[in-house]
Amino acid sequence: MKQITPCLWFKDRALEAAKFYCAIFPKSKVGTVLRYGKSASKASGQPVGSVLTVSFTLNGQSYLGLNGGSVFKFSPAFSLIVPCKSQREIDYYWKRLISGGGRSSMCGWLVDKFGFSWQIVHADMDSWWRKGSAAANERVMAEVMTMRKLDYQRL
Repeated sequence: MKQITPCLWFKDRALEAAKFYCAIFPKSKVGTVLRYGKSASKASGQPVGSVLTVSFTLNGQSYLGLNGGSVFKFSPAFSLIVPCKSQREIDYYWKRLISGGGRSSMCGWLVDKFGFSWQIVHADMDSWWRKGSAAANERVMAEVMTMRKLDYQRL
C-alpha cells in the first residue's frame, strides 16, 4: 500500500502555505502545482490559471494542498502533531508556525496564519503516558492543562 496523503483544503492560499511549511520543516519541498482550467474553474468559481492543488512533502510525509474556496474551513478536529526532542525544538516550531498571524491555544496546540491546527509536543510524552503511574500521569496532565506552549522542564 502506498503512503496515505492528507489533503488540506484552503480557500486560496495552498501554495503560500506549502512554501511556508516547507521553509520550517527539514526534508521538505514543494512539488507539483496544478492550475485551474476552464472546466474546473466553472464548477468551482475559482479563476482560470489560479492554483488548484500543490503537492508538498514535510519531513518525508506527503501532503496535498487544495484551493477549493470557502466552502470548508479548517477545524481543530484535525491537527498535525510535531514531536520535539527538546525545549529548543518546541520553541523553534512554535515560533515559526505561529509567525505571521497565528495564535496560541491550550495544551501545546496552536493555529497557524492559515487557520490550521498543530500540536507541538515533546517526543517523550507518549512514553510518559505508557510508563508512568496513574498519579504521575495525572500530575503531568494537570501541568499540561495550564500551559499554552509546553514547558519541558515543568513537565
